[in-house]
Amino acid sequence: MTIDETPRGHASGGETPGMAKPRSGARDLERYAGLFARRTQVMKSSAMRDLMAVTARPEVISLAGGLPDTSTFPAEDFASLMTRVGVDDAARALQYGPTEGLNEVKDPIAQVMAAEGMEVEPEDLLVTTGGQQVIDLVCKTLIDPGDVIIAEAPTYPGAVPVFVSYQADVVQIEMDQDGMRIDVLEDNPYGMLRYEGEPLPTLFSLDGGEFVIYLGTFSKILSPGIRIGWTSAPRPVLDKLNLGKGAADLCSSPLSQLFVRQYFADRDWLAYVRELTGVYRRRRDIMLEALAEHFPREATWTRPQGGLFIWARMPDYIDTTDLLARALREHVAFVPGRAAYLDGRGGSEMRLNFSGVGDDDIREGIRRIGEVIREQVGLYETLTGKARPGHSRAAGDRGGQAAQAGARQRDPDAPDARVLPLHRRTG
Repeated sequence: MTIDETPRGHASGGETPGMAKPRSGARDLERYAGLFARRTQVMKSSAMRDLMAVTARPEVISLAGGLPDTSTFPAEDFASLMTRVGVDDAARALQYGPTEGLNEVKDPIAQVMAAEGMEVEPEDLLVTTGGQQVIDLVCKTLIDPGDVIIAEAPTYPGAVPVFVSYQADVVQIEMDQDGMRIDVLEDNPYGMLRYEGEPLPTLFSLDGGEFVIYLGTFSKILSPGIRIGWTSAPRPVLDKLNLGKGAADLCSSPLSQLFVRQYFADRDWLAYVRELTGVYRRRRDIMLEALAEHFPREATWTRPQGGLFIWARMPDYIDTTDLLARALREHVAFVPGRAAYLDGRGGSEMRLNFSGVGDDDIREGIRRIGEVIREQVGLYETLTGKARPGHSRAAGDRGGQAAQAGARQRDPDAPDARVLPLHRRTG
């Protein structure tokens, strides 16, 4: 007999024999609530996961997920490379592998890190199932309930449910033009995707291997579907991370690792990254132009020198969580700002992705969002009687507004802008 207490196959009334009685959600919650670990009470879903089912519909223009354009990877190359793996290494590709990763994939990882000025030995690398697993493993290894995590504000929305699950006390620090004002953490999935400006040194290269745990991934420079990331850390930390990974998944996919090895052996990976950079630079510029045309004069947004996103701030009276619900009715999606904060901030902010859709969809998606925003602005004016300035901006206005926003972010006396001291845990 199951916990349901109703043997399968026992029917009553008009029920069909052999079919279990449908369960109600409320009854399920009551039945299982006492079985869940306490940490599940604070677990929350990722905003991107919540949007995934909706944005998968073909009629929806999704500016929400951090999706690279995998259509740029030639299908014939994928078929050829997988054929080589199948012919040369079928047995190993289909077998378990070492928890720390295959040695053959560590050389491509070292090449990517070297391209950004970092030297690393193969034994100092742990291959993971995507970059997301590194975030989870670091929290599993270092965080007890109540420990402090310092994160940028806004932060990667996918990290929020991880921090919450491990019951961390997250302190978010404002960013300036160069990122978060702190030098003890790093996450570098977009470092190779730089469109302008001089490359900045990674914290790992500046640290010398003493304190920084480095996270990298092939998701944005090759393919997210292969689910291969990596981390490099001081040896005692790496050993603990490896133990945690073994308990979680035994090993990352040898098939995917051998595909990466084959790609780096047979193709010019840097040329592919340069091609991606050109595509994403153009799409960034198209989105910036569309924002200048369709968003209200009061809005500000970033002009990223790399990566896949633009962060926009609406007037304070616009709630982007509510705005998303209205935008979805117009078949367009974005990530509302609150998903990137843990303290309630971000209510008037949004994250916009420009890499995952084509040029025309970027223009149309921003136009639809802008139309919904104009409706909200008009409602505000009607309710308050306050006439607002023009609802669109000329391209020339954009720079001054963005500069003012950047100056506010760089103000060292702004709230939450100070780096908080951390005290070494004892006992």
